[in-house]
Amino acid sequence: MKYQQPCQIEKSSKVRRSISWVSSNWSGYAFSGKKGAYHRISAEWTVPFVRPTPYASYSSAWIGIDGFQNRNLIQTGTGHDFVNGKSEYYAWWEILPATATFIAKPVHPGDRMKAIILKRTSNKWLISLQNLTQNWTFLTLQRYTGPQASAEWIVEAPQVGGYNTRLARLTAVTFTRCRVNGKIPRLNHAERVVMVQDDRIISIPTRPNQTGNAFVVRRS
Repeated sequence: MKYQQPCQIEKSSKVRRSISWVSSNWSGYAFSGKKGAYHRISAEWTVPFVRPTPYASYSSAWIGIDGFQNRNLIQTGTGHDFVNGKSEYYAWWEILPATATFIAKPVHPGDRMKAIILKRTSNKWLISLQNLTQNWTFLTLQRYTGPQASAEWIVEAPQVGGYNTRLARLTAVTFTRCRVNGKIPRLNHAERVVMVQDDRIISIPTRPNQTGNAFVVRRS
């Protein structure tokens, strides 16, 4: 494992606000519902370009079920870091409390990704990640027994070694063709998650498009 806990979330950081949620390491959109509410999530996005920083910086773009106001999470996505003077791009999947598993497939900035997570049986879930540009598909069937009480489309500043990291200086990430339970989620601005660190907005999602299935996450 290259890093420890590269995608673990800080679950106590979110507080409800009048128009959105605030997080120290998430930025995007999140649904919260009753137990068993969510059994499928999907989206597409383009891998961002990471600009150099004078310090190590990290970022991930992913979809997931759970993790928002609960301590479970199944997720898959891409990572885009600047470490030891160079940019690094990779794909991964994760089921908390285990650390992320890296996918040994090529990922480059500008690649178009498609991700799906869906429940197959009572405790078996399919994780699918495709690189439409590089023409590869990764599939894995995993055991997961979380509450299925939230669904997310997120850009994250992941924890590394148990510590919060600084978000990489990445270009905008556009999530498109978002689906939850196989349907257009009709995203609402009140469901957005804004990343705030040291009382400063670090990353913020735009309002969703008119259809309610796409948005852009921009780093400040």
